[in-house]
Amino acid sequence: MSDPLLVVVLKGYPRLSETFIAQELLGLERAGLRLSLVSLRRPTDTRIHPVHREIKAPVHYLPEYLHEEPLRVARAALSGLRLPGFRAAFGAFWRDLKRDITRNRLRRFGQALVMAAELPPGKLWIHAHFAHTPASVARYCALLRGQSFTISAHAKDIWTSPDWELAEKMAQARWTVTCTASGRDHLAGLAPGAAVHLAYHGLDLDRFPPFAGPRPPRDGRASTDPVQILSVGRAVPKKGYDVLLRALAKLPQGLHWRLTHIGGGGELARLQTLARELGLSGRISWQGALAQEDVLAAYRSADLFVLASRRTPEGDRDGLPNVIVEAASQGLMPIGTELSGIPEFVTEGETGLLCPPEDPQALAAVLTRAITTPDLRARLGAAAEARVRTEFDARPGIARLTALFRSAWGG
Repeated sequence: MSDPLLVVVLKGYPRLSETFIAQELLGLERAGLRLSLVSLRRPTDTRIHPVHREIKAPVHYLPEYLHEEPLRVARAALSGLRLPGFRAAFGAFWRDLKRDITRNRLRRFGQALVMAAELPPGKLWIHAHFAHTPASVARYCALLRGQSFTISAHAKDIWTSPDWELAEKMAQARWTVTCTASGRDHLAGLAPGAAVHLAYHGLDLDRFPPFAGPRPPRDGRASTDPVQILSVGRAVPKKGYDVLLRALAKLPQGLHWRLTHIGGGGELARLQTLARELGLSGRISWQGALAQEDVLAAYRSADLFVLASRRTPEGDRDGLPNVIVEAASQGLMPIGTELSGIPEFVTEGETGLLCPPEDPQALAAVLTRAITTPDLRARLGAAAEARVRTEFDARPGIARLTALFRSAWGG
């Protein structure tokens, strides 16, 4: 019996900041699964990674805003009324709406109607990447069509979604998979009895081969050869870039360093203003979003990697940022915070250095130690790379996902 078509619901596709999703999609294709992608939003990035070009699955875009395509939505609504699962789907939507009276909730149900009307014929399986908006659309669509669905949960979706909503989605899903042990434990606690699995994203190590080149033993003493610090991440509050800038401003005056930041995000202008106010502008290079091959080159030219992840007042936070694992794959020692899944990879004094979030003074002390001790950077960077290559290869995670899908399809 052939596998069904795996319909993957995504918030936006393709996205430069979600390489881990593209890597997983390609891995599932290579494992023999047939995929079709459904995106709730059209892409905003002007570039794509090489991995996006290798994915063969077609992409179907739903109306991002219902009022922009009223005839398409109206046709889908009329079609949905005839589906056997309409009453169950509308009932679930109505219960959700009473607890979350927002236009976004209405948009999710409208997108689910369009998705249900426009899915191709034949055997299908619906899977959502992210447990918030994509999983809502996937759930409503699955109810409309009277079939099961599954969920991949990550970070923001876990920590900013209402507990009641996550619990109900997981109870109805065949299973949920997530990428950190801390996320799995939280989700399992919300929905006792629901199937919640752990599968680290890992890396496609073919794209991140070992770096054979030398790293100069810079120690911050030479003004003509400063220590090269790298950070990769979107300029959004949970990445803690204001904390990093304040930590850099506290470094000893005689220490010579430069920071390169790679990533887009809505806070770039504010952060650049803060850097000027702190007197750091001449030491920072803001590169914006870059393609994966350019990010790889940046890892190889840096001396250490830092990410000052934090929990926002809304509860948003990182899980285990893939960029930490990517940097480590190139023998680059990571500095991170004691948050979520980061200590699941970065072990203090073994595979990197950690400090509390929201603490510029503590981060400055860790940075000073790393900048002035090249031997420590080399030793911890080598250990971090060894962990990547023995424990964070993407292939076991892809194999686990493939087995979960085929087990559900055979059940």
